[in-house]
Amino acid sequence: MYKINCLNPIAAIGMNIFTDAYEKTENFADAQVAMVRSAAMHDMELPEGLLAVARAGAGVNNIPLDKCAEKGIVVFNTPGANANGVKELVIAGLFMATRNVVAGANWVTENKGDENISKTMEKAKKAFAGTEILGKKIGVIGLGAIGAMVANACDALGMVVTGYDPFLNDAMKAKLSGTVATTDDLNEIYKNSDFITIHVPAMDSTKKMVGKAAFDQMKDGVIVLNYARDVLVDDDAMEDAIKAGKVAKYVTDFPNFKTANMEGVIAMPHLGASTEESEDNCAIMAAKEVRDFIENGNIKNSVNYPAADLGVCTAAGRISVCCKSSAGVAEKLSAIIGETENVVKDTKGDWMYILADTKSAVTDEAIQSVAALEGVVKVRVIK
Repeated sequence: MYKINCLNPIAAIGMNIFTDAYEKTENFADAQVAMVRSAAMHDMELPEGLLAVARAGAGVNNIPLDKCAEKGIVVFNTPGANANGVKELVIAGLFMATRNVVAGANWVTENKGDENISKTMEKAKKAFAGTEILGKKIGVIGLGAIGAMVANACDALGMVVTGYDPFLNDAMKAKLSGTVATTDDLNEIYKNSDFITIHVPAMDSTKKMVGKAAFDQMKDGVIVLNYARDVLVDDDAMEDAIKAGKVAKYVTDFPNFKTANMEGVIAMPHLGASTEESEDNCAIMAAKEVRDFIENGNIKNSVNYPAADLGVCTAAGRISVCCKSSAGVAEKLSAIIGETENVVKDTKGDWMYILADTKSAVTDEAIQSVAALEGVVKVRVIK
């Protein structure tokens, strides 16, 4: 029986995917699987028996990826499952920024006691006059699942769209509308766009990527949208850009103390994936990933170990090995576990994952010998 601990509420439609071979536990220390959305895990003690962490969402900055990898804990996420929910909120952000929707709605609330509000508003509304997005240029930074959907939606609304992604490939291009342009020069996005929307992961290489040097290249009055992570934007540089009129509005789904108190900011409390549909989609995908890993050893959508797929095991045995990439474990494995039918192995960063089907059941002695190899952090008998 595998025990699952939910660090956040996970949609029932996803949890129902687990069979009777799994049971929920309230004790994280007993869990083989952790299901998480936004709970911070960096300061948590990871149980020795923990095999997998499944993030029902895309961002994983709340999970200690290196610490998990060192313990052979595979971390999954659900890229694309919440993409439509985020896309729709980005489009809403465009209209909130250009049509002064928030300020106008606040005016109505503030004047709700005015018996003549229907007349008063006709004089007041000029203070909330906005602009239209038709024909305006928008730069989309990051063309993954969310960025591509945002680019296509903006294109459908009549905007002139240019996308940038340093990892752009043919498969990604195929998901874009034929009238969405791409560039390999990020500076082109900064220089030419009336709107800039950010859709990249938070990593050391992307923190504060939108800073003073970027703002200096932008048009006066640009609108910046950030539905990715707050750390991608240099808050001090943003404040200066707003005060100087370089940025007309900063729309963010990730407010912090500084931006929540900053003029010119429209902030939401991380609502991008907060839809019933997104939460269901993420839960379903996470549960399916976990079951395939636990029951078959297959890995799909891991952020700290490489993908591996041998399907459902029909061989006499199957084992998985998490180890350091540089340890040479793959070369030593067959001599220990015996003749194999199928083997997949790959690396991600410093870590390697090996999945092997064997022609005979793997003995306890062999498992102990594999576990003793230098660089091995976890060995698991799948069958």
